[in-house]
Amino acid sequence: MPARIEDYALLSDCRTAALVSRDGAIDWLCLPRFDSPSIFGALLGDATHGCWSLRPLDDTATMQRRYQPDTFILVTRWETPSGTAEVHEFLAMTDDRTDLVRRVVGVRGTVEFRTELRMHFDYARALPWVRQLGQEGAPALTATAGPDAVTVRGVALAASDHVHSAHIAVAEGENRDLVLTWHPSYEAEPPPLEVEDAIARTRAWWQGWASPIDRDGPYPDAVVRSLLVLRALTHRDTGGIVAAVTTSLPEQFGGSRNWDYRYVWLRDAALTLESLIAHGFLEEVHHWRRWLLRAVAGEPAEVQIMYGIAGERDLAERELASLPGYDGAAPVRIGNGAVGQYQGDVLGEVLVALEAARLAGLEESAFSWPLQRALIERVMADLDRRDNGIWEIRGPLRLFTHSRVMMWAALDRGVRAVREHGMDGDANRWEGARDRLRAEIDQRGVNADGYFVQHYETDEVDASLLTLPQVGFCDADDPRMLRTVERMEQTLLRDGLLLRYRTSSGVDGLDGAEHPFLACSFWLVEQYAASGRVVDARALMDRLVALVNDVGMLSEEYDVGGARQAGNMPQAFSHLALVRAADALAGHSGRAAHRRGGVRAG
Repeated sequence: MPARIEDYALLSDCRTAALVSRDGAIDWLCLPRFDSPSIFGALLGDATHGCWSLRPLDDTATMQRRYQPDTFILVTRWETPSGTAEVHEFLAMTDDRTDLVRRVVGVRGTVEFRTELRMHFDYARALPWVRQLGQEGAPALTATAGPDAVTVRGVALAASDHVHSAHIAVAEGENRDLVLTWHPSYEAEPPPLEVEDAIARTRAWWQGWASPIDRDGPYPDAVVRSLLVLRALTHRDTGGIVAAVTTSLPEQFGGSRNWDYRYVWLRDAALTLESLIAHGFLEEVHHWRRWLLRAVAGEPAEVQIMYGIAGERDLAERELASLPGYDGAAPVRIGNGAVGQYQGDVLGEVLVALEAARLAGLEESAFSWPLQRALIERVMADLDRRDNGIWEIRGPLRLFTHSRVMMWAALDRGVRAVREHGMDGDANRWEGARDRLRAEIDQRGVNADGYFVQHYETDEVDASLLTLPQVGFCDADDPRMLRTVERMEQTLLRDGLLLRYRTSSGVDGLDGAEHPFLACSFWLVEQYAASGRVVDARALMDRLVALVNDVGMLSEEYDVGGARQAGNMPQAFSHLALVRAADALAGHSGRAAHRRGGVRAG
C-alpha cells in the first residue's frame, strides 16, 4: 500500500520537487524539472518504480517532522530506544546545479539507519547503468540512463538486485551527509556539494523571500506556508507556475480521473499571482508576465489555456504502462488533453490578475499593455464561442455562465485600463460588447427560480459561480447570488464541503465521481464573509485549515468518508484559495479590493 497522500512533505528548489513520506521514503522526484520524467516513481506504483528510503533500522522508531521556519528544509526527528537522531533534507538553492541533500544528525545516544536506493529512470522505463566511482573515505556512485545521470555521495552503497543499500550509525554530535546530484549524462560529474554552505544559502533564500509577509491576520501559519508553497511551484528560471508537482494522483481512489498537473495553466497561474500580489509580491508577477509574452509569442489567436514550464506548446496526453498508478488507480498520464480545449474564462483570469498588478504599482512595459490589448481582441473574436469551461469538461461544449462572466471581466478590465489608466485601446467598442454580455448573462445565466446556473441549458449550479462577486459582476449579497449559494448548499455540499458540480448530471463526459474540491470550499468561505455570514465563514475555515497535513500541505480534493486528501499535491489552487479566504476574513478580498482601487500589500 502506498503512503496516504497527506503523508507527504514537499522539498523544492523552484525548479523541481521531491515528495517525502512520513516513513522517510522519497517516492517522487523528477529531474531536472517539475515536468521531467521521474527517477523515483514509487508514488505511482511501489518501491521497484524508484524510491530512496532513509529511516532507523529499529522498526519501533517514532517520528515527528517540521520545516525549519519559513523554509522547505524538512526536519524529521526519530526517537528510538537507543537514541534520537534527525534527518534534515532539502533541495539546495544553488545557481547552476540540482542537489538533493539528506543530512543525518545525531542528537542523543546512537541511532542506526538503513538507506535503500532504487533508481528507475524515465517513469520506471529505464534501469540505469551504475558505477562505483568514489575512493575510500569519499564513496560515490553514478547512475546513467539516456540523457540523465545522478551521482550519490556520502555513503558506500552495496548493490543487490537493483537495490543499493547501506547502514549508517550516528552518535550524538555527529553528522552524515548523503547527497544526490543530477547532471546531464554527457557531462562530467559535478564536484561534491559544500553542504554547510548549501544549508545556509537555502535557509537564507527561503527566509528572505518570506520575511515581508504580514503575519497579523487570521490563520497566519497556514497563510505563510501556503504562500511558500505557491513560490515553491514557481520556476525560478522561467517564471512558469505549475499547478502541482505530481501527475495522476487520483480524484477518485481506484478510478480513472487521473491527470498530469505539472504544467502552467494560465488560469491557475493568474490566480496564484493575485494571491501573491495581495501580499506584496510583485517580482513574481513581472517574471510571469515576461513568461506569458514568450508563451503567447506573436499570435494571440493561437493562445492555449496551458503551456510547459518554459512555454512549450506540445503537451499531448499519453498513458504510461510502466507505472501502475497510485494504489492501482490507472491509467497514469503524462501530458494533458486539456491543452487543446477552448476555455472561455482563461483570458479573463489573466487580465484581472494583470490589472491587479497595475493597481499594485507594477509599471506597464513596452510589451505588457500591447499583449493585454491583443488578448482583449481575442476575447472579442470569441464572444459567441461555446467552451469547455473552467473544469475542463470533456462533454459537449456549452455557454458556461462562469466563462461568460470572465469574458465580461476581460472586457471590463480593458475599458478601465483605457478610461482610468490612460492606456490606448478601443474602449467604446469593448464597452459595448461588455454591456451586451452582461445583459445576456442576466437574461440567460439566471433561471426562473432566481439563481445563476452552470450553463445556459441547465438548472444545475456550479461552484465556479462563487467567483462572480470576486470579479465585480455582482455583489456578494445580490439576491441572485444568495439564492445561488442556497442552491449550492442544497445540492453540492457533501458533509459540509463543496463539490465543483454534480458529476451525476453527466455534464463532464467522464466515468466515476469525485470528492469535494478544496478550493471551492475556500471560495464559499470568501462568499460567506463577503455576504455577512461571518460565523459560518469562520466555522468552515476552521474545518478546512484543520485538513492541512502536519507540514501544511493540501492536495486538490478531500475524501470526507475516508478522511483523507485526494488528487494531485501540493495543489496551487487549494493553497491560493486558502490565502484568499483568510484575506476575506481579515476584511480584505483581493478582487474586491481591486474594484475599490487598491490592493492590500501585506
